[in-house]
Amino acid sequence: MLVNNIHIYKIVILGLLVPWYINAQVTKNIINAEPEIGIVEKPDTYIPGRISLLTENGDTAYFENLLGKPTVLSLVYYRCPGICTPLMDGLAEVVKKSDMTIGEDYQILTVSFNPKEGSVLAQRKKRNYINIVGKEETKNGWFFFTSDSANISKLTKSVGFKYKKTGNDYLHTGTLIFLAPDGKITRYLNGTRFLPFEFKMAVIEASKGTSGPTLNKVLQYCYAYDPEGQGYVLNITRVAGVIITFILLSIFISLVIHSLIKKMKINKLELKNE
Repeated sequence: MLVNNIHIYKIVILGLLVPWYINAQVTKNIINAEPEIGIVEKPDTYIPGRISLLTENGDTAYFENLLGKPTVLSLVYYRCPGICTPLMDGLAEVVKKSDMTIGEDYQILTVSFNPKEGSVLAQRKKRNYINIVGKEETKNGWFFFTSDSANISKLTKSVGFKYKKTGNDYLHTGTLIFLAPDGKITRYLNGTRFLPFEFKMAVIEASKGTSGPTLNKVLQYCYAYDPEGQGYVLNITRVAGVIITFILLSIFISLVIHSLIKKMKINKLELKNE
């Protein structure tokens, strides 16, 4: 009888662990799946060397030579009809509110990922955002660049920025990527509005070369980017899929346990009858 009970307990434990493991693996695969459009975070990796950019004045500059201090990288395109303007407006707003000095404590590099855009447009954007921020030092701390398709591809792939061309526009998400002075990726801040505190902490982390925690994968899992509405929406399909899976596994476990308990009771009755 004792041997039978031990076997029953083993089956119960197995019945609990196997569905839990399967559910964990399914969830892990969904979360880790790379999106077609979005961000695949690459903390603690480095921007590769020899990425050539054009400054707003039309001069050639290499990305590694632009570093040397905590850097905020924003990838946009200047004629974007959607999320790029809210992203840069949000960045300008947090720069305005921050008690840090742009150009000294940190710098911003804004790079267009549209190879058809040129330095004249970049220069126009810089003048616009210098006026929005309203701080004289902004011109020495926020720089705007363009580049060719090969160098753009190299840069966007190195930071996990995934986008898709549709006609004359692009589907993409909005994020700020924080880099240490040596080009190491330390943090991602997603969205278009940023709190001065979280922005400052991200800059401080970048200055020390330490990567900060992020909820990005959870956000990608629960939310999907809506190119029509230019924002994030709750991904009902993914969330519902996990909930349904969890419910089915719970029912399965309940049935297994109920069946085993019933069997144990029958065994006890048979033992008494003997």
